[in-house]
Amino acid sequence: MISGRRIQVATVLGFCCALLILSTGHSVHAAALQDAVQHELDLTRAALARGDLKAADEAVQKALHLNPASPQALHLHGLVLLKGRKPTEAAEEFARALKVKPAFAEALNDLAEVYAAQGKSAEAQQVLTKAIEADPKYAESYLDLAKLYESQRDMPAAIKTYQGLLAVQPTHAEALFSLATLQDHAGETKAAAETLARLTKAHPKHADAWYLTGRMAEKRNDLVEAAYAYKQAVAAKPDLVDAHYNLGFIYRSQGKSAEAEREFLEVLRYQPGYAEAHLNLGVVYTSLGMLDEAEREYTSAVALKPEYAEAHYNLGVFYELHRKDMPRALAQYRKYRELGGRDDRVERIVGSTFR
Repeated sequence: MISGRRIQVATVLGFCCALLILSTGHSVHAAALQDAVQHELDLTRAALARGDLKAADEAVQKALHLNPASPQALHLHGLVLLKGRKPTEAAEEFARALKVKPAFAEALNDLAEVYAAQGKSAEAQQVLTKAIEADPKYAESYLDLAKLYESQRDMPAAIKTYQGLLAVQPTHAEALFSLATLQDHAGETKAAAETLARLTKAHPKHADAWYLTGRMAEKRNDLVEAAYAYKQAVAAKPDLVDAHYNLGFIYRSQGKSAEAEREFLEVLRYQPGYAEAHLNLGVVYTSLGMLDEAEREYTSAVALKPEYAEAHYNLGVFYELHRKDMPRALAQYRKYRELGGRDDRVERIVGSTFR
């Protein structure tokens, strides 16, 4: 005979087992649901990355059907709407995501983008500040806030924001380059040079950083450092035509004709219509006594850029001194004067023809 207590214990044990089964079943269901939502979110992100808005919308709608309160799904739906040029609806979705998850840096950042596009600078600034507070390591918020300050001509605030990002990510390339650019424009050349040195040390192949380093070195007439920086720039980015051009100009000024020719030819290989490169190549060929080549380059410069006064001047000098052809020289000198060029010698030559 089974006692009443044994029956009671068995009943309690059975009830506990039932609860355990129910609890386990609920956990399994919740995990499966979460996995299903995540799958649709992944599909949404992949579709957005390849620009397929239809597929992105279908996937995010499925995610929202499975979990209407998912902040990630609401945020991604906002992105789909934003990409579909529906900024007002996008902002509403970002706001819904933030109600569920207030410290959602990505949603805050994208909401600020909408505000900025709508001309609501104060709101954008406020939201971006919240995004940085929500995630102090989220670089996009710092960058967008700094760009916002730049658009408002508040350069001290922009510099401070870039420095804030660099405090948490010391080697962030875009922040370092933007900071150096602002410092250079503000006349803080020493600080700009130090920032660029940090950048090129952390990112040796950053072509724009080397190019700016070269420009700054040229300004202080340090042609050795400038040439080195430009060579690093074109090594990192061979089609950076301005670096080739500036390097060629330095070589030309140093009398290194072969090196100058090489750099100007590189400019023209990538950008055949670069009139200034044709002109300088003409100067190089003239110094080498390659007169036919020089004439070809001068005339190319004039043809490509008819309003280029200096090209007409150089072609005039070429015809006068090297071809001994004064009629053609005078034609170029007159065009030079028409374009606003002023040179005492040219004035005397042109003026004497009217006496």
